[in-house]
Amino acid sequence: MDINTIIKPENLVYKRTECLTDRTLSYCPGCGHGVIHRIAMEVVEELGIQQDTIGVASVGCSVLAYDFMDIDMTQSPHGRATAVATGIKRCWPDKFVFTYQGDGDLAAIGTAETIHTCNRGENITIIFVNNGIYGMTGGQMAPTTLPGMRSSTSPYGRDVELMGNPIKMTELVAQLPGTYYATRQSVHKPANVRKAKMAIKKAFENQRLKKGTSIVEIVSNCNSGWKMTPVESNKWMEENMFPFYPLGDIKVDGQLVTKQ
Repeated sequence: MDINTIIKPENLVYKRTECLTDRTLSYCPGCGHGVIHRIAMEVVEELGIQQDTIGVASVGCSVLAYDFMDIDMTQSPHGRATAVATGIKRCWPDKFVFTYQGDGDLAAIGTAETIHTCNRGENITIIFVNNGIYGMTGGQMAPTTLPGMRSSTSPYGRDVELMGNPIKMTELVAQLPGTYYATRQSVHKPANVRKAKMAIKKAFENQRLKKGTSIVEIVSNCNSGWKMTPVESNKWMEENMFPFYPLGDIKVDGQLVTKQ
């Protein structure tokens, strides 16, 4: 069998979705953002909605998502992504509108916007990437930083008595009547990537059915901010992040599925 026999469309095991641009990703090697970008855009391509999708990037590492996603996109002020998405969706109710936010954006300055958007049941999709720190600006402590977790502003670990408890945003907004779907996934292994993609697809399909707000939290590593190699950070994430932020569905089809 020669090379020309092998190189045929039916033998392809992977190709880049046309919903991503040709620009080289600017994220740190080992970061989960690249994988999440890819599966989100694969979903857009598979649903055939590239011309009808509008993304809202937030402030943080994902601020340049519009450079990589070949769809209509805008960028919102810090924490205001769901408010901007609300305005877009209300102007174009037939468009598929999603936000792409980190924990520093969604769970800190954007807490109010997130809660009220979900409570109103705005018919949008929220993709929430949680790595437990402010990754872009130096690895400072975020609302999602674990107890005892080191960051550039908590070098001895988060002291709950002094700094308060971390917040589980997805569990919190799952309690609200307007939240139709809430799930927590990861992309550190192939099987988890597939589950995360299915969750994003379900969130977009819910939007097509006009069911209300869907939020997909993806717990991700930040090997640069955590001062670890990519392999070490994935292991640390499994051992420390997942026990506090357990993976799985929290609310499906408007019904809570786990004990809170």
